[in-house]
Formats: sequence, C-alpha cells, structure tokens
Amino acid sequence: MPRQLPILVSFLFAAAGCDAQQQAPPRAASRAVAPHGITATFSIVAVDPETGICGAAVASKYPAVGKVVPYVRPGVGAFCTQHWHEPAWGERALDLLEAGQAPEEVLATLLKDDPRREQRQLAIIDIQGRAANRNPSAASQPSLYWGGMTGRYYACQGNTLAGREVVVAMAKAYEETEGSLTDRLMAALVAADCAGGDHRGRLAAGIRVAKKDHAGYWFELYVDESDDAVAELAKKYAETTHAAKGTWPGAAPCPKRFKNTRPPTAD
Repeated sequence: MPRQLPILVSFLFAAAGCDAQQQAPPRAASRAVAPHGITATFSIVAVDPETGICGAAVASKYPAVGKVVPYVRPGVGAFCTQHWHEPAWGERALDLLEAGQAPEEVLATLLKDDPRREQRQLAIIDIQGRAANRNPSAASQPSLYWGGMTGRYYACQGNTLAGREVVVAMAKAYEETEGSLTDRLMAALVAADCAGGDHRGRLAAGIRVAKKDHAGYWFELYVDESDDAVAELAKKYAETTHAAKGTWPGAAPCPKRFKNTRPPTAD
C-alpha cells in the first residue's frame, strides 16, 4: 500500500492535575467492565480497501480496554469511543456507516444533543478509507494531553498521553511498517507505547480485526490486566498463528522507553 505523510494533525493540551473522575482501581479480567466512564487511552483505526480488512487497536491504564473502546465490522469499517466512552455507540456507529452515512455524519449524529459531547474522543473509518476523528474540548485535568492524526486509510488518537510523540509515533509506525494491516496496527500500538503511551501506566491492550465475507471478528487478541500490557500483547501476537498476520517480525522491548517525569496523579 503506498505511504504518504499524514494529511491532518490536531493537537490539544490540558493542564496536569488529579483524576477526580477516574474509574475504580484495576479489576481482574474476569470481572465485568464498566459500561461507560472516563477511558484514558490511545487507539488506531484502519482499513485496507483492497482486501476489505479493517481493524482497531488500543491500549490504556483502563482494565480490559480492548473490550470497551474498539468496534469493527466486516465490510463496514472500524470505530473507537474513548475518553468518556460509550460502548452502546460501538454497534450504532457501525450501523450508521453501513446505512450509508459518511464518517463525519456518523460523528455528528452521535454527538447531537449529547450532554457529554465535549468529553468525547471518537474515531471512525469506513471500508473505503474515509476517516474522521474528534477530540474532546473540555477533558478533565488529568487528560494532560490529547490529540489525533489521520492519514491514508487510518486515524490515530489518544488522551491522557505522555505527549504528542505518542500520536506521531503511532502514525509513523503504521505508515512505515511492512506487513499485513494487523501487523501494522500492532506495530503502531508498540511504537505509541514506546513513546510513552498513557502517562499513568500500561494496564491493558487489545486488537480487533474484521474481514469481508467473514462473520464477526476475524482476529482478536487482548491483555486485560498486566504490568506491561502492550509488550505482553505483542508477545502473544508473535506466538499466535493466524492468517491475519503478515511479514512483520514483531518488536523487541523498547530499547529507550520514555520515562515519565510528571508528578504522579491520583487514580
């Protein structure tokens, strides 16, 4: 797939502080995931129009984040709902895409009359490769930094990040990695994590991929609670045998992982 530089960059800043709205302490993977709330995270959605494959990958200090943020549907596209996430929007967004709405229209429909619209961070891409993302304008102080970036057939975004390097690294890795779409999503997640990721920690990560003419998720992989979720997810991916995998050799632990120097937050 031809590479090109990102075509849209949007970065927003928020001040540091304590997360008064943060979710409860990490729970075991076997417990139920909260239906909504602040999901501080970074994610990427992408499609390959030639093969009809679409996918999304995400990581966070939020438990089991891979099961509440990303949604994909064969022949339709991918969607992520984060910051103040709303899992009920996952299937609804894909329904609207499938019904013919453009990505920008889907976001407008979801946000219309939404009392938490300025707390939402959303990303969506259809199977043709048309992408849109939307940042919150009134995220709480602990979000520290949030932003988004779109390019050829992908969109990446995040909040509560170590800095803009996280989003830039995600986009760069997706564009420059050789391999399948699933390989490139994993490479993007690893690069973002190495750049600092969620500044609070590395608890959970997940990836979901769908393929045209294959019902449901074609490939999915999760780490619901870990001390180093993206590294663990990458290890599990390397050990997995699946047709979604391509030529990407995987990634070693970050040789120069970003070390957060910001004061700790209450979470």
